Amino acid sequence: MSDKLRSVGLDVGTTTTQLIVSELEVRNLAGAFAVPEMAITGRKILYQSPVRFTPLLDESHVDGKALREIVAAEYRAAGIRRETVDTGAVIVTGETSRKENARSVLENLSELAGDFVVATAGPELESILAAKGAGAVEYSLESGKTVLHMDIGGGTSNLALIREGKILATGCLNVGGRLLKFDPSGTITYVSPVLEGLCSLKAGDRPAPGETAALARTLTRALEAAAGLREDPALLEKLWTREAGSVGLSPAPGGEETVISFSGGVADCIESSPEPLAFGDLGPVLGQAIRESLLCRGAYRLGTQTIRATVIGAGCHSAQLSGSTVFCRNVSFPLKNLPVVRLSDEDLALPTGELSRRIRDRLAGQDTAPVLSMAGFPAPGYPRVVALAEAIAGGLGENPALIAVERDMAKALGQAVALRLPPERPCLCIDRVRLEEGSYLDVASPVGPALPVVVKTLILAG
Repeated sequence: MSDKLRSVGLDVGTTTTQLIVSELEVRNLAGAFAVPEMAITGRKILYQSPVRFTPLLDESHVDGKALREIVAAEYRAAGIRRETVDTGAVIVTGETSRKENARSVLENLSELAGDFVVATAGPELESILAAKGAGAVEYSLESGKTVLHMDIGGGTSNLALIREGKILATGCLNVGGRLLKFDPSGTITYVSPVLEGLCSLKAGDRPAPGETAALARTLTRALEAAAGLREDPALLEKLWTREAGSVGLSPAPGGEETVISFSGGVADCIESSPEPLAFGDLGPVLGQAIRESLLCRGAYRLGTQTIRATVIGAGCHSAQLSGSTVFCRNVSFPLKNLPVVRLSDEDLALPTGELSRRIRDRLAGQDTAPVLSMAGFPAPGYPRVVALAEAIAGGLGENPALIAVERDMAKALGQAVALRLPPERPCLCIDRVRLEEGSYLDVASPVGPALPVVVKTLILAG
């Protein structure tokens, strides 16, 4: 027996905006007499929008109204309504996520796109979705090879190091084709602030022969350094978008060569040779610089999806399922944008009263009821579950009990917490979901005994 979920992915990038509609198949993988184990076992794309330019009012403002019109038009073209959408993600990526009104745009799109299509931004999540959407994770799993995936878009390059189908590390660089824009005559119309110190070009200039190629080679050197193919710590420090060490090209087991994988709009310019001004930006020149660089001297591949990698990741790979041993009482779904408060293993080892005070302090000042995240205990006995439940109930104050544990103990813990709260108080406890401090959680209505969830990172740079 299987269930179907309809998922929408919307990617609002520096250069382009895209939408897909997909169908996710959910099956119970457990035997007839075992605890259900629900999993997403199939993904089918039902509709892909044309690739549209992201509408901007100016260099600092995304046109929210125009974006709403794009989404409405694509819903009509796909033959769906917002009420029929079960899950998905709105991903605002690259330089677009830095626009001054990005947060309001995210909120508007979230409401328009359906009850459980969520607004998401953040380089780590974008790296993961692009690697999955481009097929790099699947390629690593099937081939057994270590892969460094680079999704090179208009404003940023999102990196993911993958071994045996598992993403081990991510990174994000200010490297992209839209950092420099031109009019049809070749006059520069825009220079991104991130290029300060890397070139002397400015709006209104007509670059001398070789100037844009030199800039593209500089940006490519940053990608080579992130891959561990050259040493240039100063350039990496300048172009990393967040505090994170270099992804690094770790040697594959047995000395096997690591495969470089590419997606994003610039990836389409690596093996083709469009005219330098074909897209009014640096993309074609940057693509050729990458093709001639150390990145393509060894094993490399273009993703099964290039420019559509992130939107396919958002529409097909953003949702996951909780475990099946969950507890739920008086909860109205969907739950959206729940901030995460993470309890460490050291917190869980505290005496009951002290842990209650720790929880109370951590929840103080939260505008929205948070979800308490923790690893939990392997095979805990009843006294240990009760002690944890008493600590949680004592620390919640007037908040609903929203709990996520990694280990299979949600039903027992949820029941124990609910017994210690007023009967009308909402109580939800899910397992097999790992949540980090600073992330957010959405939870949809149950599919069988499991709950569809989306874990997100809302990072909007200043």
